[in-house]
Amino acid sequence: MTDALSIGQVAERTGLSVHALRFYEREGILADPVRRESNGRRIYTEDDVDWLQMCVRFRASGMPLETIRRYTDLVRQGPGNERDRLALLQSHQQHIRTQLDELTECLNVITYKVDYYSEAVASGTAESLWVGGSGAGSAQAAAANQ
Repeated sequence: MTDALSIGQVAERTGLSVHALRFYEREGILADPVRRESNGRRIYTEDDVDWLQMCVRFRASGMPLETIRRYTDLVRQGPGNERDRLALLQSHQQHIRTQLDELTECLNVITYKVDYYSEAVASGTAESLWVGGSGAGSAQAAAANQ
């Protein structure tokens, strides 16, 4: 078997722990059953690594394990459910786009603050950015603390 990989090799290649690989197997996340040697050791293939790397990306994007399991089940069923697979992926794609929009708004606020503070530090007026006590202070300080 030329592409036989041990669980340790697959862990290294995917960034998953050996424990996580066993968990994924128990949870039905792998597209194909993991083969075993006569001594019971797991044997993985390049296809398994490719599948797991995709699943790692799905998880990193926030896809719940249940959704990954559903996708895996659809793939295992073979041809005829491509619309279901597409709908599942499109739904998650939209979820990620919404998250990206929210993160972009957060980044815009942080970028404004970085620019504001950078200008204040460069111009030597940074000490006026802190509004303490009763909240009284200059308009510049108020703007920086918005």
